[in-house]
Amino acid sequence: MRVAVSGSSGLIGSALVRALTTRGDEVVRLVRPDSPPVRDAVVRWDPRAATISADDLARVGTLDAVVHLAGAGIADRRWTPARRREILTSRVASTSLIASLVASRPEVTRVVSGSAIGYYGSRGDEILDEASSRGTGYLADVCDAWEQAIQPARRAETTVATVRTGIVMSAAGGALGRQLPLFRLGLGGRLGDGRQWLSPISLDDEVRALLWAMDQGLDGPLNLVAPTPVTNRDFTAALGRLLRRPAVAPLPRAALALVLGRDLAVEAVLASQRVVPRALEESGFRFRHPDLEAILGAALADR
Repeated sequence: MRVAVSGSSGLIGSALVRALTTRGDEVVRLVRPDSPPVRDAVVRWDPRAATISADDLARVGTLDAVVHLAGAGIADRRWTPARRREILTSRVASTSLIASLVASRPEVTRVVSGSAIGYYGSRGDEILDEASSRGTGYLADVCDAWEQAIQPARRAETTVATVRTGIVMSAAGGALGRQLPLFRLGLGGRLGDGRQWLSPISLDDEVRALLWAMDQGLDGPLNLVAPTPVTNRDFTAALGRLLRRPAVAPLPRAALALVLGRDLAVEAVLASQRVVPRALEESGFRFRHPDLEAILGAALADR
């Protein structure tokens, strides 16, 4: 298959490109005009300007599928008004451009478009699957707009899977990558009261699920999380145990709000999201790392 991939330089995107290449697919990277050269075929695009190179598209020829993962990081800096706009517009503008691309390319029959479990908001102990309602708050609004932007790509012969990704666990980056240095020093601990639910997934299963959604032509929302969500308290204990370090230095809610800003702390870091992958499992997908111990073991083995 010839697969166009956006966000190909990120943690998930780079792992996906490796997996596609390893199994013999041809990757076409969607890159910004000022991006460094890569060996794969490229199509230059600028979501802010709503432009995509017609010359590059003609050069790469037909596309069988598109996997769209581009978007500004959600939890890597404080949510200033400018950062809020960037998080939203980077997703909606790029996704709208992807939808337009797919609509103009009748040969594309499979689209996998990014979203996140932020769609559900913070819901305490409620178990959430793809049939659960949208939540409230800034991230829920972002995810809803993000998912709506891909809808013009739908045609009778085109499937569109919107993948609501949870917390991707990898020592190479993401939430775990930022926490590991503290935990290795014995300075890790629960966040807030530790009762909030986390919905993790290993990087390996994340990539496998993206490929599965594309290969199977799955349609509609899919929660990309492992089957067993955990509380932050249990996550903290498990990580400390695997690293053989104490994990008893809690970060109180007030301290997190001071360091990160209240909105980012409450909606992202302290949000309680007990999400399960009902639709993904019903499609026949099987996880290699279905629980926290397996997820952390795989993440730490990749160091």
